[in-house]
Amino acid sequence: MTLEKKTINDKYEVVGNFKHLQIREAIVVEDDGVQVAHSWHRRVLSPDADISGENSEVQGLANVLWTQEIKDSYATHLEEIKNRP
Repeated sequence: MTLEKKTINDKYEVVGNFKHLQIREAIVVEDDGVQVAHSWHRRVLSPDADISGENSEVQGLANVLWTQEIKDSYATHLEEIKNRP
């Protein structure tokens, strides 16, 4: 019996005006190559995220989506929220 846990980025979605990158991860547990458990996990990356620890696919998507204009617009948006009374 050999248990192996794999996490696979299986779906990417671009959401909203600031191009948030939503990542769906499939978490699969296999016993001798036969799937015995499966679950999903979602996470969202914002244009101000540190993507240095992400895989090359996620980095590539973020670099294409998050232009300087998007990053600046998102930073302005965050400042506006912060300064609301």
